[in-house]
Amino acid sequence: MYSLDTSFFMDWQARYYPLDLFPTLERNIVGMIAAGTCGAVDLVREEIDAVGTPGLRAWASNHSGLFLPMIPEIQIEAAAIEARYPELMDPKALNESADAYVIALAKHRDWVVVSQETSAQEKHRPRQSYFIPDVCRDLGIPCVNLLGMMRREKWVF
Repeated sequence: MYSLDTSFFMDWQARYYPLDLFPTLERNIVGMIAAGTCGAVDLVREEIDAVGTPGLRAWASNHSGLFLPMIPEIQIEAAAIEARYPELMDPKALNESADAYVIALAKHRDWVVVSQETSAQEKHRPRQSYFIPDVCRDLGIPCVNLLGMMRREKWVF
């Protein structure tokens, strides 16, 4: 049901909902992983390894079943997204961006993208013309943030 972006993990654990204060949130997400109703492409794990906190990197390592291989269908779809929206990729990024692959996974599985990014039109001076929510809107793929996912799942804490 959900294709998870790197920003989801960063905001969840490192910024707003740390594991020590929100154990039920972690249990809910781990339950979704076990049920196969959420996933992230392998490039998300690479981004977490590159920019995540030590705690987040350890958590991701302990939940490796969350990360899905980039099968040819996702790679082809991601390449088409990158070709159509070249500014989705951050030219200053040191690693390949997972954004197009996150969207491609959602499109391939008919899932919802979960990303903490905001659209370009919501930013004062966007560094890019397109962000994940912009591309999802244009392609007709549902996109929510973490709070939106919690509401969709009717989680109460």
